[in-house]
Amino acid sequence: MKHTKHAKLTRPALGNFGRNEWSILGTVCGEIDKLANSLLEHFGSKYNTVYIDADHQPADLDNPQVALYTDKINFQRLEWAKPLNSYQHRPLMNGYDFILVNGNHAKAKKQILVIDQKKKESISRKIDRLQDIQLILYKNEEKEIYDFLIEQIPGIKEVPSLKWEETDKIISFLEEKLAAEIPALNALILAGGKSQRMGRDKAQINYHGSAQKDHLYKLAKQFVKESYLSIRQDQESPIKKTIKDAFVGLGPYGAILSAFKEQPDSAWLVIACDLPYVDEGAISYLISNRDPSKVATAFYNPETDFPDPLFTIWEPKAYLVMLQFLAQGYSCPRKVLINADVAEIQLGDKKWITNVNTPEDFEKVVGGL
Repeated sequence: MKHTKHAKLTRPALGNFGRNEWSILGTVCGEIDKLANSLLEHFGSKYNTVYIDADHQPADLDNPQVALYTDKINFQRLEWAKPLNSYQHRPLMNGYDFILVNGNHAKAKKQILVIDQKKKESISRKIDRLQDIQLILYKNEEKEIYDFLIEQIPGIKEVPSLKWEETDKIISFLEEKLAAEIPALNALILAGGKSQRMGRDKAQINYHGSAQKDHLYKLAKQFVKESYLSIRQDQESPIKKTIKDAFVGLGPYGAILSAFKEQPDSAWLVIACDLPYVDEGAISYLISNRDPSKVATAFYNPETDFPDPLFTIWEPKAYLVMLQFLAQGYSCPRKVLINADVAEIQLGDKKWITNVNTPEDFEKVVGGL
């Protein structure tokens, strides 16, 4: 066997800054800023949006070893002198759904190329930044792509194009692209618990004509791209679509992280097996209220006054957030929901999050199903 030094992990589809990043390049910075501001104004109400730019003014920090954090009341500011690389940019930008980059200063995964004679020579030196041109904007009635681009970038003539001043059409183009980037939703049925309080496997209890794990697996499958059963390392299952715990000993927290480890670009509809009242209506209601711009979409539990973590949609950005909590010594999914940017929605029926953990709970619930 060929020796490999490192484990083969599924890497999320990230660029230099995050998942959905676009650079604008090919014209002067002032013009790029104007277009970026128009896009930020439009998309900022729907998406978490950030603009990446550069400033050539001298730094205000006299001591490069000292960082400065300032609570500006209306916003927060963190300044430091040391340069950052992509591995440091990505955690900072994890919460953003639409990342705009001044392409004169930095690379991005996707590009909007401006054809402007004033920057023709500059573009000839930035071919390496043109890896995935999604849109071409013609400035000042110029309709010809530079010859050196035609020679070096196959298919560039087929790239969609607009006039620079057609801001509304540019926005419509990007709206379609951003809508298509909403992460696909999978289901994760939590069936790996040891059921110590119940005294028997909660996943095997028959509430609806079959084992609860099988019932929820089939139920969720109607609403998602793929449905998976989450199990421990020592468990086996006739269901082929399983995810075994890669984060051992962390309960549901480890199960969710294990799902993200396998498919880090998917969102996960997580349903615990001890929720006998979850039905088609409950799942449909949760999905219809999903907010992909948040870390998660969760039901507010009026009894605990907290969001409920185990009948919840977790977005891909939750993966890094959960790992950061784990690095600080926390493995409680509810704590993540309480302290992260989540969408809390009201319950259509409070029974949806009623869980059964003990024989006494079972006796109370079974007669009402």
